[in-house]
Amino acid sequence: MRLSSIILAASGAVLALSGTAMVTPAASQSEPLSISTSFRVGDAGVRCTAQNAPAEPRLETMFDRAYRLTCRDAAGAVGKLLILRDGKGITGQPEAAGKDAQCAAPESASIDMVGAVTKRTCTDPKFGVAYRSYTLENDGRTYVVEGLAGYDPVLRLALASVFNDKALPGTIEVAQTEVSDAAAFARVQAGALSEFDALNEAYVRNNSGRFAESGQFFENLLGRTQARTSAYAEVLANQGLQQSNLGNYQAAESLFNRADETLTRNDGVAQRLIRNYRAINFLNRRFPEAALDALAQPMREVSQDPQDLSIREGFIDNPLSTQINRENIALQRLGGVELGLSQAERAELLDAQGMAIEGSIARQQGELAKAEKILRAADARIAEVREGRVASARWLRSEIAIERALVAEGQGRTEVALRAYDVAANAISRDYPQSPVLLAAFARKAGFLMRIGRNEEARAVFGEVVTRAQNTTDSGASIRNLLEPYFALLADEGTSEATAEFFAASQLLQRPGVAQTQAILARQMSEGDDEASALFRLSLNRSREIARTQARADRLAALTKPTQLQTEGLIAARETLEYLRAEQTGLLSKLGDFPRFRALSPTGLQLSDLQSELKPGEAYYKMVLLGEDVYTLWITAKDARSFKIDGGLAEIDDAVAFIRDSIVISEGGEQVTYPFDVERARDLYLRLFGPVEAEMERAKHIIFEPDGPMLQLPPQVLIASQEGIDAYQERTANTVDDDELYDYREIDWLGRSRDVSIAVSPRGFLDIRRIAPSKAKKAYLGIGSNSLPTNRQPSSDPCAWSLDTWRDPIAPDELYFAAGRYGEANSDVAVGDAFSDTALLANDKLSDYRVVHFATHGLVTAPKPNCAARPALVTSFGGEGSDGLLSFKEIFDLRLDADVVILSACDTAGIATTAASREAGVVGGGNYALDGLVRAFVGAGARAVVASHWPVPDDFDATQRLVQGLISGQEKGLSVSLGQSQRELMDEANTSHPFYWAAFIVLGDGTRPVGQ
Repeated sequence: MRLSSIILAASGAVLALSGTAMVTPAASQSEPLSISTSFRVGDAGVRCTAQNAPAEPRLETMFDRAYRLTCRDAAGAVGKLLILRDGKGITGQPEAAGKDAQCAAPESASIDMVGAVTKRTCTDPKFGVAYRSYTLENDGRTYVVEGLAGYDPVLRLALASVFNDKALPGTIEVAQTEVSDAAAFARVQAGALSEFDALNEAYVRNNSGRFAESGQFFENLLGRTQARTSAYAEVLANQGLQQSNLGNYQAAESLFNRADETLTRNDGVAQRLIRNYRAINFLNRRFPEAALDALAQPMREVSQDPQDLSIREGFIDNPLSTQINRENIALQRLGGVELGLSQAERAELLDAQGMAIEGSIARQQGELAKAEKILRAADARIAEVREGRVASARWLRSEIAIERALVAEGQGRTEVALRAYDVAANAISRDYPQSPVLLAAFARKAGFLMRIGRNEEARAVFGEVVTRAQNTTDSGASIRNLLEPYFALLADEGTSEATAEFFAASQLLQRPGVAQTQAILARQMSEGDDEASALFRLSLNRSREIARTQARADRLAALTKPTQLQTEGLIAARETLEYLRAEQTGLLSKLGDFPRFRALSPTGLQLSDLQSELKPGEAYYKMVLLGEDVYTLWITAKDARSFKIDGGLAEIDDAVAFIRDSIVISEGGEQVTYPFDVERARDLYLRLFGPVEAEMERAKHIIFEPDGPMLQLPPQVLIASQEGIDAYQERTANTVDDDELYDYREIDWLGRSRDVSIAVSPRGFLDIRRIAPSKAKKAYLGIGSNSLPTNRQPSSDPCAWSLDTWRDPIAPDELYFAAGRYGEANSDVAVGDAFSDTALLANDKLSDYRVVHFATHGLVTAPKPNCAARPALVTSFGGEGSDGLLSFKEIFDLRLDADVVILSACDTAGIATTAASREAGVVGGGNYALDGLVRAFVGAGARAVVASHWPVPDDFDATQRLVQGLISGQEKGLSVSLGQSQRELMDEANTSHPFYWAAFIVLGDGTRPVGQ
């Protein structure tokens, strides 16, 4: 039982509305900003947010307010917004411009929905960055907004919103690099808030269904919060819940134990939180009885704080006034009456949540009457806390309403179930409008409508969910599995209209990773002014430096007993962070002067957009995983179909594992090849391509977007017809001769008559297809064949690779062949000592080559047990600081302008962990195949990457012949030249086993001419 199936145990709420129309309730539309801790600036364009800034030194009374303005891709605040009772000290000079700023004279201006304001523009002479402010006085208040001039649309709309006390619509057009996703932006926002406000915001995003964003807040807090405090225990507990949700149950329990250890003697609130989360972890492991035992554990008593009573009686002393202004949870959190939840009230809500989890368990065990009784009691208990007017209470009540709807459905009470969905909507809608949890509620109700046979109504609601989700950040995780009935409905219908809907919905499920990096590359390589491109690259570099420095600061902050040197290092890292954030944000402000970087790239495509770019004989094949089900899209210029794969994920996973093991498997440290599993390869072909077998006959170039287990297997090894298998089995039925068993010349491989390119998203593929070719001066750079590590002592690092790793270099023959193909004047080769990590990192001429070819070993696994895996390429040892490796991080730092990077190395299509990605300063993606070395080279500037799925063979010169063929026919396109080379090896007995010819894939548009 996964967390997503346990409504009340989940960390986010769900709700639904009556009927099938999706309407935002009036209460949420009219909620005043004066009682909000944050709001979105505008409703379209670049996502920017105003966040409560209670520590702003210019705030003097409890009635003053301040907000920090942040925007996606900007590492720091882009401005500040203040509403003051007394604005006598306000000069209008933007504070961030500094005391030495050069300022123009104040001038009059007008802002829509505000009227006349005073405008002032100043320039920081040190960095040449312009700042701007707008001020006005109205109704006894002084309004001030100030910040970077490049973010002028944000400043104006934020001021207009607070002036009108409501979030106004508007499109924000400012510079955007697309280097960050929603979760990465959340990490920036978390760093800009106090610990208290960050913890509060983490829960708000958690409850609204923005789980990835919430996770970034909790992760940020883990490095900032003092150990042995309630807040630290809460952060650890939430980290544990996220690990449980990912299936890492032991890691979750370890975090819960750590949270227990940090509790103070009387901290009954955090104790209850840990109890509830531990019960959820047991439920995720399918141990309901253990969950009930956890819920039954005795809890410490929590008494009413005398200070809370004094607030109720109307007494507010000076320390309380300061606290109220700092916390500023304000009226919205408490129904417009009180200003804070007491410890006793928090404990009561958590106890009620524990009851609700118990009711959820009863429902799942089929005890529906018992479940209804417990859930009703839990709801009543919550309603008694401040009459249910607390936001967290409304959230919990919405969860209970969903559970009661499921109970009613189980009892066959359809109308009662529908009303329960409506109750959930009323309980939550005012707090979380336009949120993933709201979309999840609609999707749940749509699924219920399908289960009772109201398919047309359900389809309409699902369609609206997809439309709204495109403008709702971090919605994919909340609705992914809930959309499965919708995909099933569309796949069953199979019409062109249904397929277009299917295509639109599938893009919501795109993971960050290579596709995101391709989008960044497309913007970087777009036509335009050289100064703009330089600013863009510098901004990207600063963004990665920020992520790396933040990771270093987090590691130092997590130390329980830091040395003096480590403490000083933490202080230095945080100071560096502040500087880098300000510099990167200033660079983005300057980038706003260039219109092409203010233009927003669409996150999704219409089906017709992709079809218009497909050529005759081309087909785009996209896989979509939803829970245990697998769906696919088949798209050509004139046709499109969607269908569900028979057998689901488990059977495909098994098939891929067996096929991979029959290609190559490691036994006793040796790579061993067995007779190829032709039957499973044929069966998997029929599962994936059987529904479009007739169309496959006409397809000559397949653009294959894999997911799940197919990320680890090139589709070329699947078998397109039965005749060759029959002939092979008849020929080998009674033989034990290896020459016979390993001869597959009669097999009709998918790759025998079709060329294949690998894509990671429709948009990513089109970005690369449309991108301008390399402008490099030379055609080719071949590098590899490392020197032996003579006179070198083994590293003292327990996780370092053994020196044996460097003692079997790949021969440089293929490099010299390729260089000869391009001509001496147009190519260069660096081997031996010239091929070191330090030499490559110091080489500022790498962007001079259109084809960059590495002939070396790739490292994608961990060097030893209990060590982290960090992808790298083996190089020669160089100068001081050399480790003989070109790491994932260092590859990202290379500056290339390459049509293709060829990785003639072992298993280079593997993953990079999230930790390795962070270490490289890459804030999104990780943990999936192709997110490793392939992504790093795309980030460095490669339009296409040729990589391998398994250790490439030296026997029969197979790899050398493949690479030579790839180089020789590049003017036809990489997929074409690789396909021709593969077919030559297929037709020779010694190399007809897929181990010899099928390892390499082309990520990118394999039809683009290369190196010309």
